[in-house]
Amino acid sequence: MTSNVYTAIAIVIYMAAMLVIGWYAYRRTTNLTDYMLGGRSLGPAVTALSAGAADMSGWLLMGLPGAIYLSGLVEAWIAIGLTIGAYLNWLFVAPRLRLYTQISNNSITIPSYLDSRLKDNSKILRIASGAIILIFFTFYVSSGMVAGGVFFESSFGFDYHTGLIIVSAVVIAYTLFGGFLAVSYTDFVQGLIMFLALILVPLVGVFLTGGFSETAQTIREVDPNLLSLVSGATVAGVISSAAWGLGYFGQPHIIVRFMAIKSVKETKQARRIGIGWMILSLAGAIATALVGIAYFQQNPGAALLDEEAVFIELGQIIFHPFIAGIMLAAVLAAIMSTISSQLIVTSSALIEDLYKAVFKSDASDARYVFLGRLSVLVVSLIAMVFAWTQNETILDLVSFAWAGFGASFGPVILLSLYWRKITASGALAGMVSGAVTVMIWGNIEVLTKSLYEIVPGFILSLLVTVVVSKSTYKRNEEIEKEFDETMELLQQEKESVSLEK
Repeated sequence: MTSNVYTAIAIVIYMAAMLVIGWYAYRRTTNLTDYMLGGRSLGPAVTALSAGAADMSGWLLMGLPGAIYLSGLVEAWIAIGLTIGAYLNWLFVAPRLRLYTQISNNSITIPSYLDSRLKDNSKILRIASGAIILIFFTFYVSSGMVAGGVFFESSFGFDYHTGLIIVSAVVIAYTLFGGFLAVSYTDFVQGLIMFLALILVPLVGVFLTGGFSETAQTIREVDPNLLSLVSGATVAGVISSAAWGLGYFGQPHIIVRFMAIKSVKETKQARRIGIGWMILSLAGAIATALVGIAYFQQNPGAALLDEEAVFIELGQIIFHPFIAGIMLAAVLAAIMSTISSQLIVTSSALIEDLYKAVFKSDASDARYVFLGRLSVLVVSLIAMVFAWTQNETILDLVSFAWAGFGASFGPVILLSLYWRKITASGALAGMVSGAVTVMIWGNIEVLTKSLYEIVPGFILSLLVTVVVSKSTYKRNEEIEKEFDETMELLQQEKESVSLEK
């Protein structure tokens, strides 16, 4: 068999496995909470790896290695910022959000949590936050579909549209039928594939380049600055890169995992697994780029045409075509895991936060699940329309959307969990000011070159939320009761853990 046949077999096996998991999750989905939040039944390992896989996308296997290959370790500041941000997110947001969303009307989405937490009778906050999620994620999903189309085009020579349809069809199928459980279980498997691939490629690759010392020496021959974290860096550049970590507090497709874990107690174990996975995966991505620099320097006949394909090229050089196909499946896994996570959050925003709030519907759970599945299909088709004409501006929106979500939702989520005096008016004003700041700053070239738009957006959103909340605060006994109950349960959890030790 030719190498392409082996590779195709590996991809087909991977795709089939995703559909089987989707069918399994479908059999376990009986009501809306199951479909949107997995019945709050996720274990720590599934929670951790599904959050990581949903987060990283193709950036982990293509974008980051490509940036390191071109510019060296100075590009690793984004990875450092993301790791710190993810750790703080697990530490400060996960336990409280898991408890608070259950205590406050068993909220199953971020907008419904904010609506219930702040007792916004007007429903404006819920509708506004649901609309932000719907708009941004529709474009976000389309960017992933574009990446899927490009993947099949560059890896197998398929027509771009054929690749787009294949990726979209499989993701839509298991997301539509299996809902949140399918997304979480497939993300778990995809996270494992990504992790193993990122460990194996540099570990085996370094032997091809003569070992660690020989590899480092070859990289220094290319450019000694490639191994420096600070060479060529500016203070503003480091702040902008590290500030990516701020975005975690406001990413709906990531923090929704915190709401789905079985118990607060398990968030600690999930944090350790998640951060361990993240550190090793990021280190593997960086090491892959460094090994790639050494390999292609030592083998000038093996030219690398696209820096972002360094992981794929090394995988094909090092391993048997079938194993190389698994490496390609890892890239596909990174793309598909993010698309599916964004689809389920978009679906929940459309049904739970917009449909229910606007029409005040009181339909059965079976009908809501049907509408949830229908919305996955509709949003997917709209995203496919945007992705049909390959458009780089859609891909550029990924970093823009990350900043938008981080600045609009991040400060509001943090304050809602730690400050009892935040108000619905303050949250709405903060969300809007954060989103608007990102939109304006992100579209003025001189500003984007000076500082990543999440920094001013996050700071302004935080300040506006605090100022408006202080001016509109009125004591609400129900809010006070829920806040106190959450704090008491958190304290009980801490004491329980201490006794077990």
